[in-house]
Amino acid sequence: MAEQVSPLLIKRYASRRLYNTETSDYVTLEDIAGFIREGREVQIIDLKSGDDLTRQYLLQIIAEHESRGENVLPINVLSDLVRSYMEPGGGVMPQFLQASFDMLRDSQSKMMENMTSMNPMAQIPGFEAMKSQQEAFLKAMTGGFGNAWPTAGEGGDGENSTDGEDLAAIKRQLADLQEKLSKLK
Repeated sequence: MAEQVSPLLIKRYASRRLYNTETSDYVTLEDIAGFIREGREVQIIDLKSGDDLTRQYLLQIIAEHESRGENVLPINVLSDLVRSYMEPGGGVMPQFLQASFDMLRDSQSKMMENMTSMNPMAQIPGFEAMKSQQEAFLKAMTGGFGNAWPTAGEGGDGENSTDGEDLAAIKRQLADLQEKLSKLK
């Protein structure tokens, strides 16, 4: 696991301009989305009040992408999110979402480990460079979730039973989470 890097500090000035404290320049919401896609944590602070505005800006980034037709969140998920705000204490939605994303990240890591350790092509000179290019391509094409899906020859077509077992385990975990969620209702 990589060591934790402190969040990139972005300061919002009274003019509502956003200032990257690492590079000493102004950034846009799209720049901030790019930092996040690259795996960087960000923290957005109001310069005058010191308030943490990170959540507000992250929601704004999602809303802008959704309004441009880059729909990632289905209507029923958005409706469930709105409903969760109406429940006392926020309901179980935040914990469910956190557990789901944690599970997704874990399975991405396992899949990448399996791809490297169990793939006979890993012995071919230049394989690491090809793998890095493929990971970058998948990440760019799927907004950071590219490592969650197998590519041709890596279990998507049944060639590697480990990936099938991983997928079955993920499905079981998701079913367990859904069952727990339905019991909480």
